Amino acid sequence: MASISNPGRGGAEERILLSAAGLFANFGYNGVSTRDIASGAGVNEVTIYRHYPRKRDLYLAVLDAELQQVKLRGDLLSRIAEATDGRTALERAFELIAVTLSHKPELLRLMQYSTLELGEDIDPMLRKHLGQLVEVVAHYLEPWAGREELRGTNAKAAVLALVAMVVNYGSLHRLFSIGGAGQKEMFKAYTDFCGNAGGSSRPICAPGKEAAATAGAG
Repeated sequence: MASISNPGRGGAEERILLSAAGLFANFGYNGVSTRDIASGAGVNEVTIYRHYPRKRDLYLAVLDAELQQVKLRGDLLSRIAEATDGRTALERAFELIAVTLSHKPELLRLMQYSTLELGEDIDPMLRKHLGQLVEVVAHYLEPWAGREELRGTNAKAAVLALVAMVVNYGSLHRLFSIGGAGQKEMFKAYTDFCGNAGGSSRPICAPGKEAAATAGAG
């Protein structure tokens, strides 16, 4: 179950958030009732509505509290900066993203349920909290974006792809489990795919002019 602590919160609200975090992460927004949350928190539903007028408000509070715990480790950022080639820099960027997000399984599941059940109005919150991660890691990869190893690769797009890989790994692995295939193997397949195909001057995962134009028009 999620661990949310804030000395400024009262005991009842603390228990409500803890109960809600665990239930929402396991069953999603639609799979949990306020009665379930109240039971887990040892309070009645009236107490929940006193703090959160709608179940949606409670979900957003849980997601916000979990996202606030996303912190970038300076030692892992330094490892990216110390990389001597683009492939190593990308590997270390993946390591940082995996460590940052995967140590909170509840957060990964909440993010997945959020995009599926709550719609686009949740996007500003996700952007607010994860934007720094994307921007900072992209900044560290940028010096390699135009060089041989990452030729044609957009640094921010590469970071977003790595985030998507980490966020969705659990679901994909559960559906298509392959013996010994973990996050590192998925990353290797991704980077191999992004390598030059048959001596081509452009990586096969880099968008062509038509794709780039389409993306720019969206």
